[in-house]
Formats: sequence, C-alpha cells, structure tokens
Amino acid sequence: MIIEIDARKLACPKPVLLVKEAVDRGEETIRACVDNEVAAGNVTRFFESRGYLPTREDKEEGIYVTASKGAGAEEKKSSGSRAILFTSDKIGAESGGLGDVLMKAYLGTLTNAAEPPSVIALMNDGVKMALPEASTFDTLAELEKRGTKILICGTCTKHFGLTERISIGLISNMFEIAEALAGAERQLVLG
Repeated sequence: MIIEIDARKLACPKPVLLVKEAVDRGEETIRACVDNEVAAGNVTRFFESRGYLPTREDKEEGIYVTASKGAGAEEKKSSGSRAILFTSDKIGAESGGLGDVLMKAYLGTLTNAAEPPSVIALMNDGVKMALPEASTFDTLAELEKRGTKILICGTCTKHFGLTERISIGLISNMFEIAEALAGAERQLVLG
C-alpha cells in the first residue's frame, strides 16, 4: 500500500516532517506531492538519508516524489567530523570591510585543512556567502569539491529574494540542517 502525503502549500520544513512521520511509522512506500523544487529536493534527500529509493514525477498539479525502502538499505550515518553553522557573511561587527576579509580568510584556512568540515550550513545573512559575486563563493566551491556538504537555508534565501541566484550547495531546510549539525561530532556556530 502506498501512503499519500499532500505537502503542497506547506512552509519549510513541514513537507519533510510529514514524510519523516510516515518513515518513522515504518511505511514501506510513500508518495509525497509538493509544489516547488526546493521542497522536492528536500524530500528526496530525506528519503535517501533513510534508505529509501525515491523517484520523481512532475505533473501539472505538483511534483510527486515516491519512495520505497531499498533492499538491504540502511540509514546513512554522519561521519562524525565537524559541522559549522554560519549565521552571518562576516566575522564580527561591521568594520569597514574587515569582517568580510576575516570570513574569507577563515574559509580559506578550512580549504587547507587535512580534513575539511563535513557540513557547512548557511542561515540568515550567511546565505549571502553562496552568491556568485560574494568574496567567499570560490572558497565555498573549493570546500564543496573537497567533500564538504553545503546546506543553505531555503527560508532565508526566500526571505532575501536570493533563491534563484544561489548556485552552490543545496537549498535546504531547518530539519536537514539541524540533523546534519546534531549528527556531527563537533559543531561550531559563527555569526
């Protein structure tokens, strides 16, 4: 039996939370209908993180993500390394450009580390670091190439009108970001 979830017109992270409830009940096959790309990506990644095999179907009334438990699939676990949450695009208070220089230098130091952070999450003004014109963009791109998962708050990008301009990382949701941070062995918050 397929469990149907209508998650259209729901604010982030409600679509993922509804899917999580069905997964937690042990449902074998779940079909979620969402109404935007960000929600479809969030639901798909959540299914994958729980060992489900998702497929996507775009229809006029919405995007359907259907997932079934994979044969022998197990829930993915965090590697247990570092996770960093940035809530600003600067380090420290506004100081004539110094905060931007310090942020770029800090991220540059991370790219040279033997093991970069497993996750970097960007929230509030921190999402602006993922814009192509930001001085931090190339450094974040390098970290992503080295295996760092970059999660960008979709509510924040929507608030600032930046969602369409983000071209690095994953537009994410509060649930996925909170889980990624909690699953890391060490967390750091800057901002």
